[in-house]
Amino acid sequence: MVNIAKMMKQAQQMQGRIKETQAELERMEKTFRIGRAIEVTARGDHSVAKVKIAPEAVDPEDVEALEDLVMTAVNGALRQVKEISQQRMSELTGGMDLGI
Repeated sequence: MVNIAKMMKQAQQMQGRIKETQAELERMEKTFRIGRAIEVTARGDHSVAKVKIAPEAVDPEDVEALEDLVMTAVNGALRQVKEISQQRMSELTGGMDLGI
């Protein structure tokens, strides 16, 4: 026999854990480096917290290469944040897709 009250309590507990995990993930920061030239730190809320560019990476004759490196580093940092967020939420929900 299904105990609806017990199921509702479990659902509320899971909802609380999901909210806590989401808040934790938003505070998370991950850094992606391309050698010693570029370093980008992204937050779990998918914003960029920091960009560092080594002076030797700046070549006024090849700005396009620097732009490519920065873009690659930003995308790498954001990808790390996304992967960790998806993994943590999947662990929490037992792999159920709740549209979170």
